[in-house]
Amino acid sequence: MADDSTRGFQAGQTALVVRVPEAEASVGAWRERFDPAAGAGVPAHITVLFPFLDGSRTDAGVHSALADLLGGHPAFDLRFERCGRLPGVLYLAPEPDEPLRRLTEAVAGRWPEAPPYGGRHAEIIPHLTVAQGQDDAVLEEIEADLGTGLPITARVSSVALLVHDGTTWREGASFALGR
Repeated sequence: MADDSTRGFQAGQTALVVRVPEAEASVGAWRERFDPAAGAGVPAHITVLFPFLDGSRTDAGVHSALADLLGGHPAFDLRFERCGRLPGVLYLAPEPDEPLRRLTEAVAGRWPEAPPYGGRHAEIIPHLTVAQGQDDAVLEEIEADLGTGLPITARVSSVALLVHDGTTWREGASFALGR
């Protein structure tokens, strides 16, 4: 959830994310230091859609619609071989990224009132945020360290719905991708 006003999380906000536990050993310590989302309980992940619907709207009907929509997309494998940058952000670049783009487009298409990143960015760039808000020297140090642990491979078989309770993010549900 990089470049998403992470310091301004509010109770009831939701996000749809792909967890990437395979990356935690490489990025966990860096994220704890330099990604506010990690300190708020968000695991290593790739955002599918943030912000999603307010938590008060994510009822059984929304869960059912998400299960149907996401279940229509096949599970897939990712590989992280390199880092990338957005302004002030260092991330791991997933390859291929097209299945992630398709997930985002499908969910945003179903719920147009929840555009990716609140509509602030025209292009969808799937990424696993490692650090943000740091100067280039810090980002270069992190990137050099991460390079020694790449590549990382991951299997994507579900999308998690995270809900902010006012203090931390918690998983509200998980939706399986198709097989």
